[in-house]
Amino acid sequence: MVQQTAAVKNPTGLHARPAALLIQAASRFKADIRLAKGEKEVDARSLMGILTLTARPGDILTVKASGEDAAQAVATITTLVQSPLDEM
Repeated sequence: MVQQTAAVKNPTGLHARPAALLIQAASRFKADIRLAKGEKEVDARSLMGILTLTARPGDILTVKASGEDAAQAVATITTLVQSPLDEM
């Protein structure tokens, strides 16, 4: 298991469009990728799951992955969470 924390940088949080970008990125990996906010943990390939996190700017998420490309998956998703995504 590889994990890393990241602060949400998107100025409007992880609503549908930014979540869709995360899902697209996650789908390129074989690893099981999870996002957690506090005690709530969801599949990083689930739009509804990501939306239920109600991640707002500045919220801290933990990106977790297990599997053969877990380290690369965590690095990629963490970078996206820490970027403004499509809002700039």
